[in-house]
Amino acid sequence: MNLLVNKRVQYVLSELGQISFLAKDIFLSLLTRKVVWRDLLYQLYSIGVKSQMVVLVTGAFTGMVLGAQTYFQFHKVKMDTATLAVVSVSLCDELGPVLTALMVAGRVGASIAAEIGTMRVTEQIDALRTLATHPVDYLVVPRIVAAHIALPLLAMESIMLGIVSSYLVGVHILGIEPTYLWVNMLKYTHDVDLMIGLVKAFIYGGIIALIGCYKGLTCGLGAEGVGLATTEAVVYSSITILITNFFLTLVMGKLVGLL
Repeated sequence: MNLLVNKRVQYVLSELGQISFLAKDIFLSLLTRKVVWRDLLYQLYSIGVKSQMVVLVTGAFTGMVLGAQTYFQFHKVKMDTATLAVVSVSLCDELGPVLTALMVAGRVGASIAAEIGTMRVTEQIDALRTLATHPVDYLVVPRIVAAHIALPLLAMESIMLGIVSSYLVGVHILGIEPTYLWVNMLKYTHDVDLMIGLVKAFIYGGIIALIGCYKGLTCGLGAEGVGLATTEAVVYSSITILITNFFLTLVMGKLVGLL
């Protein structure tokens, strides 16, 4: 039993170490401005534009169900018009960036790992090295930068559509008075709530792209290795996002309290 635990701990520490070295290479590449703008624009389209539909659907129905559940509880104490304020703060601080990141991790994280993993299996990465092209500069950096840019924008779209959807459900289905519903939302939702959500989304974008690229670069040989790397990229990204969200919430909550 102890032997299995030791092996597992060594494996986790080894993975963290290799990811740290990859992050260092990315940072050094960014300092030297070795970004291929054509590849960056393509990755922005692939990660951002193509993920819009799934993110918007997730944000809309999350806002609607959160609004309905909040109304059912608040209606008992005659606080119907506070429904949208709770939905807005929840979406800005937590649900918007987290659910957006989880959906993008499922779509983009898997895609990145599969694409780079296939290039590794077919020895295309080795071919890049023979042509004096660093794989990190050519493959990883554009995806990292694009994910950092795309995730806050996607999270903002998700938050806005979630609030609008919740408002429409509250007014047209649940019969809440629209003026006070909107006024209370504006009163209790502050700029800092949205900023916290965007900062979280920015960090989650880096997590998704970093883990996806790492799993692709280190995947095993053959179709089984690519499939395993793809699965691990999604699972590890999702778990890391949820764990990171807890600590970010604590740290940012403390910082906001000190301001």
